[in-house]
Amino acid sequence: MFTSSIKIKDVKSEIGLLVKSYRKGEKLSMQELADKLELSRITIQNLESGKNFTIDTLLKALQYFDKLSAFNDFVKGKRSENEDVESLY
Repeated sequence: MFTSSIKIKDVKSEIGLLVKSYRKGEKLSMQELADKLELSRITIQNLESGKNFTIDTLLKALQYFDKLSAFNDFVKGKRSENEDVESLY
């Protein structure tokens, strides 16, 4: 099950870079985004650097950038794919 060569820290880093690209696309500073999300600048810095962020922080950022619905659709699609697999039990 854990045979993938990709590391959790690599995925967290990619998530951070994605959020950073959204922020820069909106021409927002870290502080401006933090203020809009009612978070600290350090929290945004941690998210963008892939360090110590919570799922709530990520979801707030996705919601702000109008990406939450697409993310939810992705998750629901993956869940549906798994539900279609015949159970071994």
